[in-house]
Amino acid sequence: MYLFMRMRRSRLFRGAVVPAMAVAVALGTAPAGAATDDPQARLTPAPEASPQTDEVKGEPQAGALGQADQQKLAEARRDGTKRVTVMIATERKQTAAVVSALKSAGAWVGMVEDKLGYVRASVPTSKVEKIAANGKVDAVDLDETVPLREPQREAPSKAGAAPSSAPGSSTPDANPYMPTQDTGTVAFKTKNPTFDGRGVTIGVIDSGVDLDHPALQKTSTGERKIVDWVTGTDPVLDDDATWRPMITEVTAAPTFTYAGSTWTAPTDGAFRVSRFSESITEGSEPGGDVNRDGDTTDQFGVLYDTTSHDIWVDANQDLTFSDDELMRPYNEKFQVGHFGTDDPDTDVVESMPFVVEFREDVSLAPYGLPGTADFVNIGIVEDAHGSHVAGIAAASSMFGGDMDGQAPGATIVSSRACTWGGGCTAAALLDGMVDLVANRKVDVVNMSIGGLPALNDANNARAVVYDRLIDDYGVQLFISAGNSGPGLNTIGDPSVAGKVVSVASSITQATWKSNYGSVVSAPLALHTFSSRGPTESGGFKPNISAPGSAVSTVPQWLKQPDLAEAGYTLPIGYAMFNGTSMASPQAAGAAAVLLSGTVAKDVPVTPKQLRDALYSSADPFTGESVAGQGTGQLDVPGAFDLLLKKATTADYRTEASVCTPLDDFLAKPGRGTGVYNRCAPSEGGHTIGASKVYNVYVNRVDGKAGTVAHTVRIVGNDGTFSAPTTINLTRGKSAVLKVTAKTKTQGAHAAIVEIDDPKTPVVDHRVPVTVVQSTALASPTYSTTVKSKVERNRSTSYFVTVPEGAKALQVNLTGIATKSQTRFIAINPYGVPVDPTTTTQCYTNYASPCKASSRSYADPLPGIWEIEVESRRTTPFLENPFQLTAAAQGITVDPTTQDVPATADGAPI
Repeated sequence: MYLFMRMRRSRLFRGAVVPAMAVAVALGTAPAGAATDDPQARLTPAPEASPQTDEVKGEPQAGALGQADQQKLAEARRDGTKRVTVMIATERKQTAAVVSALKSAGAWVGMVEDKLGYVRASVPTSKVEKIAANGKVDAVDLDETVPLREPQREAPSKAGAAPSSAPGSSTPDANPYMPTQDTGTVAFKTKNPTFDGRGVTIGVIDSGVDLDHPALQKTSTGERKIVDWVTGTDPVLDDDATWRPMITEVTAAPTFTYAGSTWTAPTDGAFRVSRFSESITEGSEPGGDVNRDGDTTDQFGVLYDTTSHDIWVDANQDLTFSDDELMRPYNEKFQVGHFGTDDPDTDVVESMPFVVEFREDVSLAPYGLPGTADFVNIGIVEDAHGSHVAGIAAASSMFGGDMDGQAPGATIVSSRACTWGGGCTAAALLDGMVDLVANRKVDVVNMSIGGLPALNDANNARAVVYDRLIDDYGVQLFISAGNSGPGLNTIGDPSVAGKVVSVASSITQATWKSNYGSVVSAPLALHTFSSRGPTESGGFKPNISAPGSAVSTVPQWLKQPDLAEAGYTLPIGYAMFNGTSMASPQAAGAAAVLLSGTVAKDVPVTPKQLRDALYSSADPFTGESVAGQGTGQLDVPGAFDLLLKKATTADYRTEASVCTPLDDFLAKPGRGTGVYNRCAPSEGGHTIGASKVYNVYVNRVDGKAGTVAHTVRIVGNDGTFSAPTTINLTRGKSAVLKVTAKTKTQGAHAAIVEIDDPKTPVVDHRVPVTVVQSTALASPTYSTTVKSKVERNRSTSYFVTVPEGAKALQVNLTGIATKSQTRFIAINPYGVPVDPTTTTQCYTNYASPCKASSRSYADPLPGIWEIEVESRRTTPFLENPFQLTAAAQGITVDPTTQDVPATADGAPI
């Protein structure tokens, strides 16, 4: 499972700036539409903004505001949106001038991190371009959001496998349910018992990590597992009503009147008071019922001392704060409160844990009020996703036995950046990431959330800030690659950032059976949904693969879907999710294991050294392109051996030709960091049998002075590419590596060109090369048909060139075996899937609202379309035959009248 959605206009996080809710809801005082007597209801919420969902259009735009954000800005103006939230990358330590300009422009400024050069603000729509033109601004992104994707309930499977037994307390650590064994971690920890993540802290930015789960209480050494729990959303700009504005003053002696009731304070004195309404969680997994009593109408008083910052929450709703615990932010005293009381006679837990924190001097300008106020946060889990991710990275003693996550010795810091039924805003994710790295003393961070912009070239403010976090703080970020595969160029943002480790989702034969009850032939493969590279600029993504299916921890207050396909039921507190969301914490947890070992060995490791070791030790596997698996399956023992060699490599910069429908929008039009050609032959693309030479410019930026001979290898090559076997690189100067591509068959052809100093133990640099050979939908038939077969849980793709002026692209799927569950997905020339990619949609002989056998796409973008065919895990056959026909319709024929030769009745013509 991966929190991923591809937007057709701008393939990144959900919609746009989060719309403001009705004021009572925004303040957490009442359900939408309900009356309220809360004095704070007089506040005016921030202006509303609109989602952006259209195609990429328009002319290339230069400067700090990229094309996709220009488009969003134009949309906001069209809709009359008065303000938009922006993320700004400034020059390092130059935020003061930008903040001053923002305030002069009437902006509301949120987070400012001067060392990194990061500012988040709500800006008048009319002033965005002026701000972007500021000489201190490097890049500006407009905010968007991505909704959380919920697990799908499945019908029982008949995929040919006997039901598996459920994992439990007797399950060993080496198991296919939580397959850390597939990365070599179990064997590594057996050999090195103390190298299990101890001494390392993993930041998890997600929907919040459950504070009560037994497997998330202690590390392998008995220390506290969750050492900090914070909320990463902005108190005002993200419309997260767990943030309570503490503006209502009361004087207790010790009672006071508030909202029509008499309350009792802990002592006499002056306080500020608010209420938290459970109904604000209605759109997320709590369902509006945080105390689990079956209704959504409860409100809980919140009392705050502005001097001491002490907080009381009336969790039992008796209007008496004197019997409630004085609470402080979690990292001070590790205090956890609870809404509701558990019934020990039921399996589900009827209470929900919460923590508190405060934020001082928050501007009230978005509410139309002068001055500032302190805000108090009620920190609760928004969704099961974050707890599941945390368990994969670092759970200890799952089911009360030997089954662990990757790094049971590691500690966790949880940052909830997702909000209530609205998913996670890009700005909250970036704020949360900055806070985790700059303020929370984490060593690695996992983020299993992202989106899919049409221009996924990493040329934006988010990528700038993520890369700076890695460089400036020495903290490696791991981000899931996305669940928009298996189409080419479906890699997600922000995992496209150059120094982020982007993780693809792999799965073994054993896990297919244990977690799904599905039989496959390949020992190791990718999930079909795992996003594929390259980036729009030809960049090297994803970087590695890791297991993307796991039985892991989830909150105990909600029963998760059963595993009917696998033939067993999991107890409360556990669930099987799948996706690159699950692969990324495998890699982040593995990094914690590696760092615990290198610290014990007194070997300092930089993020670049860690990346070099991970990529160079990864194990390539057959049957999958490097565009999908990156360098291959994560190999913990292999990476550790390389880290102990203390490899230090130079930095390299490369530039190569890019030919795609969006190449004019790249930072340097038509140029990127790797070769990527997705053009039709008439536009500079490939013709079968013809060679095309690409000049790859390589610059060894630093390292040893003088000239160093480098070995050149082509990895993952299907015979399409060739290049010289050596290149001499002089520090600070560019050299040309000529890579020749000669296609022999239709389809995507991808490889990695390794540029390697043989004196270092790791591969020093990688350049992806990807070309697409398509089949023309040309005169006289304007169609093509292929007959083939596809295995259960696998996919195959065909590329067709849709001519300019086509009124429709018609795709038909026929020749399906009885009861076979097979589907096709159309991906447009931007790399954007135009069909649903979720695993329950659009299969033959499988209930879904989609027409599985035939669909027409009106006014298709001209260029190379990818038509992908795959068979579901529940199909009864290992091999599934099909016939696929793609046809362009509405083409103007010249001459309009043609003579057809006579033929016998019934004969085809």
